[in-house]
Amino acid sequence: MGEDAPLDDGYIEPSKPREEVRQEPYPLPKDFEWSVLDINDPKQIKEVYDLLSLNYVEDDDASFRFQYSAEFLEWALKPPGYYKEWHLGVRVSSNKKLVAFISGVPVTLRVRGNVFRASEINYLCVHKKLRSKRLAPVLIKEITRQCNLLGIFQAIYTAGVVLPTPVSTCRYFHRSLNIPKLIDVKFTFVPRSMTLARMIRVFKTAAVPHLGGLREMEEKDVSQVAELFTRYMQRFDMAPVMTLDEVRHQFLSGRGDLESPSEKYRRPGQVVWTYVVENPETRRITDFFSFYSLPSTIINHPKHNLLEAAYLFYYATDVVFDAGSEHNGTLNKRLSSLVGDALIIANQAGFDVFNALTLMDNVGFLEDLKFGAGDGLLNFYLYNWRTAPLAGVKAIGGVDAGKGVGVVML
Repeated sequence: MGEDAPLDDGYIEPSKPREEVRQEPYPLPKDFEWSVLDINDPKQIKEVYDLLSLNYVEDDDASFRFQYSAEFLEWALKPPGYYKEWHLGVRVSSNKKLVAFISGVPVTLRVRGNVFRASEINYLCVHKKLRSKRLAPVLIKEITRQCNLLGIFQAIYTAGVVLPTPVSTCRYFHRSLNIPKLIDVKFTFVPRSMTLARMIRVFKTAAVPHLGGLREMEEKDVSQVAELFTRYMQRFDMAPVMTLDEVRHQFLSGRGDLESPSEKYRRPGQVVWTYVVENPETRRITDFFSFYSLPSTIINHPKHNLLEAAYLFYYATDVVFDAGSEHNGTLNKRLSSLVGDALIIANQAGFDVFNALTLMDNVGFLEDLKFGAGDGLLNFYLYNWRTAPLAGVKAIGGVDAGKGVGVVML
């Protein structure tokens, strides 16, 4: 913290050959044992779900806690080329109860001019009753060892807390959809200058999306979406590099039960929504957007037990390739239309709130679409990679706010 930004990008510690990596697992406190979880086993995925839904991230007032569904964990933890050794748990030796978990999935990251393989580390969770046992540092050391054994020495992760040293910080913004419920559970409140009825009117969305040619993404769109995504993401200092299989997985594999009719824009078990805009004459995909479902448990509320939250995922538009589109306002206008339709679909699908961060091009349309700044900040960290700070909540070094970060972490 407080050091000058590095002049050159690069690793901090050099990679080691496999034989120089520690070969045996790090020791755990007495009474605990390591366990690699099989995410293909419904019983084990339920154990992870139970652990996270009772012990994972809460807001400061302990009113809301993330609730990852089994379908969400399947989608998030099993991208192409995932390693089962990176789904790492700790069990009580005597009764085999799962009491801690950490996961990694492989990603290819571009940070400024460098492209490298990394692991995306997530879902670090220790049972509330065991937080004095110092399990978290051992989990982090062991997942690092497992990554190193497979030749991966860099990682990306996020946290609400500030550790040395964030590479960027983004702020959460919230677009209210179900006003009466959000007020009831104290997620938001009626401003002094407004009545409840007027607030409901102000935040009302249309009944159907506006954009011509908008439809749900299908298998046949994968290569066009991948090409558009790849070109669009070049504009951000830090972004994922995805193969066709990864694009297919991220945008299509979480669509839920495809045999069931999609009622009100939602299928049973659906965790990701991806829509494309197709030019009817050329059949070209000109735009796409996606969002995912991550509900929160509402703790100790007499009437509501679940806050249905949608999170903006990746998007792209070919408008950006027109000369001057960033400066003359056409890019922001197009993105407002795209994300505006995402809000309509999310509202029709029964979401209560739509969340986005100050990353990518989001800053340009958040205010237009009536998003309000939240209390939460998300800090982005790179492990064993040094680079100057990236523009997130604030502009940095001539880069506009948000445009430093093109990575959406689940």
